[in-house]
Amino acid sequence: MARRRPFFWRLFLICNFASLIWVAFPKPAKADKPYFVTYDDEMEEPGNLEISFNPLIALPHTAPDFLGGWTEFEYGAKGWWTTEFYLDGQSTWGQSTIFTGYRWENRFRPLANEHWITPVLYVEFEDINGADKALAEVVNHDSVDDLAVPNREAQTEKQREIETKLILSSNYRGWNISENFIGEKNLANEPWEFGYAVGMSRPLALAASSEMCGLCRENFKAGAEIYGGLGTWDQFGFPGTAHYLGPILSWELPNGTSFRISPTFGLNGYSARFFIRFGVSYEVPRFDRIIRRWFR
Repeated sequence: MARRRPFFWRLFLICNFASLIWVAFPKPAKADKPYFVTYDDEMEEPGNLEISFNPLIALPHTAPDFLGGWTEFEYGAKGWWTTEFYLDGQSTWGQSTIFTGYRWENRFRPLANEHWITPVLYVEFEDINGADKALAEVVNHDSVDDLAVPNREAQTEKQREIETKLILSSNYRGWNISENFIGEKNLANEPWEFGYAVGMSRPLALAASSEMCGLCRENFKAGAEIYGGLGTWDQFGFPGTAHYLGPILSWELPNGTSFRISPTFGLNGYSARFFIRFGVSYEVPRFDRIIRRWFR
């Protein structure tokens, strides 16, 4: 029974911290992010803070089952600049529960207005170790075999990397279609690694109801995303790379809380067989004013 405690202990902490955030800020604005891996052109409102918990339960088949994920703090610095800070961790069945590192992300929107294809530029610094199992992206020839390395061995591998993305996003008649091209560079003189992510989503209803309600159709979004690796600078392409496909359903409550779920399936022998992602997000409006009041 002792081996099961890391899973339930981590879930307990996530659920209780989410509950604390729920009651701490009674009148937040509305969040709106359906994807887990793919990015669209949405930027955080200036001064707002969004806190998000994103656990992942994986059944890789050829590797031990694990619970991974990240906690995310997203802040709207400017209308054209959103910055985020991530804390990653994982718990592998029969092994250990460990903190695997942090990531600092920045997204820049070079065009002020929405266009047929709206570009967003992304740059991130990662300081994680080889035991990280957040699966926030897939690059290079990452495969299910990497997930089988024991924690005590994998966590000794340091990965300090710069990750860039070109985000292209289009909105048409309620549909959002977003494409991401990913380039990642290990600072230890490793070659560039590449990946991709493509997402599509739409609200179940476009017209808002006249009254505030939690179960109105416009509060739900459905879609799917597909993502995977594209090799390296010297070996670019699909051969030997892992790919995943997952339907997505998100539910946004009037108080600013949103829930997401995505059962995800590996598409080839290099991929983990199955995992399921969950997301709980909460947006605090004008967090900058709250901070100023605290320090007066």
